[in-house]
Amino acid sequence: MTTLKLSKKPADAAVTAKKAPVRRSSAVTRDRTTTAVKTQRAEAQQSQANRPARAEREQRPSAPENNGAPRQRNHRHDGGLHEPSSAPARQPAPDSRAPSSRPMHVDARRNDTTSRDKADREGAYRNPPRRGGKARDGFVASEFDKTRSNKEAFATRANASQPEQPRLSKVMAERGICSRREADEWIANGWVKVNGEIIETLGTRIDPDAEIIISSYAHETQAENVTIILHKPVGYVSGQAEDGYEPAVVLVHPDNQWPDDPELHHHNPKQFHRGMLRGLAPAGRLDIDSTGMLVLTQDGRVARHLIGEDSTVEKEYLVRVTGELSDAGLKLLNFGLSLDGEKLKPAKVSWQNEDQLRFVLREGKKRQIRRMCEMVGLHVVGLKRIRIGSVTLGKLPVGQWRYLRADERF
Repeated sequence: MTTLKLSKKPADAAVTAKKAPVRRSSAVTRDRTTTAVKTQRAEAQQSQANRPARAEREQRPSAPENNGAPRQRNHRHDGGLHEPSSAPARQPAPDSRAPSSRPMHVDARRNDTTSRDKADREGAYRNPPRRGGKARDGFVASEFDKTRSNKEAFATRANASQPEQPRLSKVMAERGICSRREADEWIANGWVKVNGEIIETLGTRIDPDAEIIISSYAHETQAENVTIILHKPVGYVSGQAEDGYEPAVVLVHPDNQWPDDPELHHHNPKQFHRGMLRGLAPAGRLDIDSTGMLVLTQDGRVARHLIGEDSTVEKEYLVRVTGELSDAGLKLLNFGLSLDGEKLKPAKVSWQNEDQLRFVLREGKKRQIRRMCEMVGLHVVGLKRIRIGSVTLGKLPVGQWRYLRADERF
């Protein structure tokens, strides 16, 4: 590999000739130990411009927060300075213009005239961060913070003496208009008026005595809801499938409809369709080893009436038992027993025949009748529900169903 060394020679010697230095007109050499005249003029102008601000700072007393320490960058929520560091503070240079007997300021941190309150009075304090400050950091709530009611986060909360108003859906359910689920659906569809105003926002709270008007569309939808009476056989669960057992709702199909159902012989009979199964739920339980009347409904009013917390609807059962029952035991079955730490409501229990009891209850705890019988020395071998309210099972065969008639009420 060959390396070529190129030397650049100027074409014109005049171009490469060095420019002569600029010389002063005076031969006197400038004294480098003093400031130039131009620099002295600039410093004088700057000093004159800063003189009013310097005089104002000298007249204003030093802030008690820093105790003469140099001011540092502030990041506190309350507008005050950071805590002084443990390092010794740098003493300010003596000023000949200040009086020699200058009083020492004591630390007056967190007194009644904090920097934040002063800024609020002067109107110079900006909107503080939303999270505010901590009391341990010296946060002082000003009147500005206490009156920010236009923001939801700082709105006045209801106290114990002024409880929150109930939700619209709850009021509708308590008045027996519909269930809460139906109320939410109607509100979303714009079918509910409160005091003449259409409500379309879920969770709206209203006055408990407010006037509620329901659209005819909601009434038409509610009229399409069905309620079915099913004679549940043994081996089916009332609700969701469990332990391999099918729910009773699987029996609701056209092949199992009772041939003597009055709705089939009506001049305008109901036609079964799959939409009737949507939202069809049991209104009350019946044990897997029990049989009898089970109510399945799409109507939230019916469900609330039968199984609501304040429900008092009677339910009648025929119970076949084995064992000996004394008069004292029969009295306990009527009233005096407790289950799960709660005293049972009064019941009506009597002999139907020599081996069968008749129970009439106004509550329905889990396996209540069987547990009651065990407590008085009886064993249940068969249980059948024959009535709920004023609706009876009648001649409905096991495993078949019928519609609740228009003239029937629980």
